[in-house]
Amino acid sequence: MNITPRKLNTFTLFKLPSAYLCGVRTRYIDANKCVVTVKHSWINQNPFKSMFWAVQGMAAEFSTGALMMTKIKDSGKRVSMLVTSNSATFTKKATGKITFTCNEGNLIDVALQKTIETGEGQIVKMTSVGVNEEGVEVSTFVFDWSIKAKTNS
Repeated sequence: MNITPRKLNTFTLFKLPSAYLCGVRTRYIDANKCVVTVKHSWINQNPFKSMFWAVQGMAAEFSTGALMMTKIKDSGKRVSMLVTSNSATFTKKATGKITFTCNEGNLIDVALQKTIETGEGQIVKMTSVGVNEEGVEVSTFVFDWSIKAKTNS
């Protein structure tokens, strides 16, 4: 079973309802890239009439996490995943439709193979960049994902 944008959006509805209600939607995913959008609206705004930073963070995290989930599923192994750290930079007010893109699926491959072979936890640093409808960068998020192969006991 392939992971598709539609399946990820259904997953969001049932497992991450606050993200779904705020408008976080997956638009594209392949082995190395994931694109997630969110549109500024009343439900996800801050008092300054732009998108609340946490909503941007949900969309950005999902663009990295969906890649991680896909790679783990494709490995056929039981591997845990957890964000251990993140940082963000905001460069412009987020209004309209914001598109978050992570192009770093390839970074997961080496760490995943290493944790499966050694059983030791690995950290994967992944970046998601958010741009508005004009293509202007509004925010950049960096997430440290910890992955570790689960033992069979």
